[in-house]
Amino acid sequence: MKKLNATQIKYLLAALMVLDHLPHVPGLVPTLWEGIFHAMTRCVAAGFAYLAVEGFIHTRNLQRYQVRLWGAAALMVAGNWLLNSLLVNRGVYISNNIFLTLALGVSMLALAFPRYSLTPEDKRLRWAGAGFLFLAGLLLTEGGMVVLPFILITYCCRQRKGLGTVLYLGLALILFALSYATYDSWQETLTMMLYNSDWLFISVLPLLALYNGQRGKQSAFNRYFFYVFYPLHLWLLALVAAGLAK
Repeated sequence: MKKLNATQIKYLLAALMVLDHLPHVPGLVPTLWEGIFHAMTRCVAAGFAYLAVEGFIHTRNLQRYQVRLWGAAALMVAGNWLLNSLLVNRGVYISNNIFLTLALGVSMLALAFPRYSLTPEDKRLRWAGAGFLFLAGLLLTEGGMVVLPFILITYCCRQRKGLGTVLYLGLALILFALSYATYDSWQETLTMMLYNSDWLFISVLPLLALYNGQRGKQSAFNRYFFYVFYPLHLWLLALVAAGLAK
């Protein structure tokens, strides 16, 4: 039975995300658990990508939605730069910015799948622009190798869930093949697989199976929670790491 709305899934993903970022404070998490937390939380980016596609489909103002995502990405860049500049002598560096990946993915969909009819020439230009964003995002954004293909599959297969699942599995197999390597011992190989585990984005599927298609309560707090929580918890962890640095 499907029980979780989008707001509830968002909070669950945010909690998992913190587990992945706790090791930003050196010594806070044992080495083995760092790898376990990393593998456990590969579903987070895919989960937020799924919700971004839901936002693209259902928002009444696509332009405002894109401005919100790109604005959050820009603020994240500015905040990261400021903290990195202030803490450069403390060995602290923040590069996370999933906002940028999501913003690029939504803009890619907006270019390729507009809500109005186009001339053939306009279609070619927009698809070329979407293709450029896709390729740039694969190379330059956090989690782009997972998030952008996931966004495309999710949107294009929104009416064909079975095909979408097959394509998700195919993407997972490709990512596994690209990341797998055998080391001298099974322990080293396992450790490698825990850290190079982007293919485990597929673990988001059981969570999405619980999604009931409802947005949940749309208060201002719920709407903007992730936009505030995501950068704030990363910056706080960075400050703690800097305070502990000798």
